[in-house]
Amino acid sequence: MTDRKVLLAVGATGSIGRLVVAEAMQAGYLVRALVRQPKDAQTFPMGVEVVIGDLTRPESLKAAVAGIDAAVFTHGTYGGDQEAARAIDYGAVRNVLAVLSNRSSHVALMTAISVTDRKGVHDWKRRAERLLRASGLPYTIVRPGWFDYNQPDQHRVVMLQGDSRQSGTPRDGVIAREQIARVLVRSLGTAAANRKTLELIAEQGDERDDYSRLFGSLEPDVEGGLDGVRDASNMPLSEEPPFVQEDLKAYVSPLGT
Repeated sequence: MTDRKVLLAVGATGSIGRLVVAEAMQAGYLVRALVRQPKDAQTFPMGVEVVIGDLTRPESLKAAVAGIDAAVFTHGTYGGDQEAARAIDYGAVRNVLAVLSNRSSHVALMTAISVTDRKGVHDWKRRAERLLRASGLPYTIVRPGWFDYNQPDQHRVVMLQGDSRQSGTPRDGVIAREQIARVLVRSLGTAAANRKTLELIAEQGDERDDYSRLFGSLEPDVEGGLDGVRDASNMPLSEEPPFVQEDLKAYVSPLGT
């Protein structure tokens, strides 16, 4: 028997997902990697449990979520394909939450800086954030800046709120992939990270092991709110697709605004 916690890595074969697996193993979790193809099982180190599932089919995800204590989402689509973004960026979160029976599981969700900019596919990531907030689960939402654009001396982790940097360029902020993975995993075991939404960047200086302080300096999201604590109120729920409104109704009644 073991009292080690089970962590599900969603998007485990991606460039950040692989780092999440390594970081979680180092932190002492029993890691379960969700993959779509059996051949992907060969890409993980010994000790990682691999479960096959399709993020677009909730019935295929039950074995993946069984008995988990935590989940980290680093999945995502790239480009401007609205249908793919709906099915993966939003649908994966929706489908995992639909079959997750342990309502105390802490979920760390990676989306993106500028997610509130209303420029197309970002809306689906924002809808996934909203669904997670409405679910009632413990959560941390991390919106990283541009991956690995940081300079060699640029590793001091900074957490922002309000999603005010929206140039669509690295000027919005940069961060190393390994630091993103570390923050996601650290959030799961840090009480001060619960119900926090943040933009994650790095500034000049060395990385310090002060994540409890960093998370603790943030404002929690408003209880019952759909968006991050300082987010712009620019996506009215009444104008959302009907099926998105129905998904939210499964968790909250009456709906927030």
